Amino acid sequence: MPKNDVPEWVTGKIRKYCAFQERCIADVKSKLMEWKVQEHHIDEVIRILLRDNYLNEERYARVFAGGKFRNNKWGKFKIMKALQQKQIPELYIQMGVREIDEQEYRETLRRLISAKKSEIRDSDPVRVELKIMNYTFGKGFEPELVREILNL
Repeated sequence: MPKNDVPEWVTGKIRKYCAFQERCIADVKSKLMEWKVQEHHIDEVIRILLRDNYLNEERYARVFAGGKFRNNKWGKFKIMKALQQKQIPELYIQMGVREIDEQEYRETLRRLISAKKSEIRDSDPVRVELKIMNYTFGKGFEPELVREILNL
């Protein structure tokens, strides 16, 4: 079998996989390896997917950032870290994060802080602030912004 003769079942199946939701190159490589596709075919499949616009790392970064922010209430740090782990180029990561509306971002953080305050059963205000800060840092929000909203 010639080097670039990718089996038809692979291209058909991976196109459906990419059409279902946005994917990045790392996701596709992982899926192809899971399907035991020969290594020399993987780069060719990715080239085809990029050419046919089934894969687009910039588009992926924008959709990923927006989705993780709106659905999971993730902060920018956590979104950027997740995109870095998926080997998305830094330029696209920055573009994705810039898509998040700053006003909506701040309001989401305010709501998270307010909800967390109401569920913490502690009378010590210092411990309450520490718990809120740990929670929001874990969600990936910037320490300066959390302190600003907490008025610290």
